[in-house]
Amino acid sequence: MNHTVSDFLTRIKNASMARRREVTLPYSNITKEIGKVLVKEGFLQEIKEAKKDNRRSLHAVIAYEKRSPRLSDAVMVSKPSLRVYKTSKTISDIERRGKHKVILTTSQGVMTGKDARKKGIGGEILFEIW
Repeated sequence: MNHTVSDFLTRIKNASMARRREVTLPYSNITKEIGKVLVKEGFLQEIKEAKKDNRRSLHAVIAYEKRSPRLSDAVMVSKPSLRVYKTSKTISDIERRGKHKVILTTSQGVMTGKDARKKGIGGEILFEIW
């Protein structure tokens, strides 16, 4: 596993497409923070840290609305080979209208594009989710 963020996102996306209720994810500080943002935005119901045999993992519960998952798709923007950075003024170029959300990492932590624009800070665009 070379890129923990894309692995985290792909596991959540695959579990929601398979109509799973829960998914176990590998633990890292960045994935834990991304999970908290996804809970706040309503794509996940909850995310908990679990420990088994001295190994930490994350246990996420996928949010459903009328028997269909809230998360319909997600696209990685930054990759290990190409990082994408945007200023607070150009974040809105990536965000689309409707349910599309942009998740980015900034000097003040992981947040959505809307929160970053409010604070006036830019950062690395991790992925787009809807």
